[in-house]
Amino acid sequence: MTAAVIVALRVAATPEAAFAAFTRGIGRWWKSHPLFPLSPKGDGMLRFDPAGPDGRLVTRFDDGEEWEIGPVRHWRPGELLAFGWRVPSFAPDQATEVDVRFEPVGTETRITVEHRGWDTIPQRHAARHGFELMLFQRRLSEHWRGLLRAMSEQV
Repeated sequence: MTAAVIVALRVAATPEAAFAAFTRGIGRWWKSHPLFPLSPKGDGMLRFDPAGPDGRLVTRFDDGEEWEIGPVRHWRPGELLAFGWRVPSFAPDQATEVDVRFEPVGTETRITVEHRGWDTIPQRHAARHGFELMLFQRRLSEHWRGLLRAMSEQV
């Protein structure tokens, strides 16, 4: 996996507080995007279950349906969160990865999201909307930037 979307935002919090807002609060700040819904039903309510290194990112819908988005790969509070990212329409051999780094910068924390692997998803796939990779990644980075802004309001 080589192609990546990378966005960063500074928040007025410690790395530990920013990590907690990202992981514990994901169900409050995550918003579905018209171009990037996880499923035809939308995104549901995201959460890490269980929270921790053996967890997974899951979503639950109003009708009670729940499914896994991806397993947690690294869970280092205040430092690094990494997890797999799959939507239901991906083939069994298709997946992307998300790394979230929390770095102290003075009295703030820089949160950097790197979502990579989209070059392994064919352009014709519904998740890519037929977009050329660079255009798709530009739109996805705008979405992640908006999500980080919403998360920063929870810190």
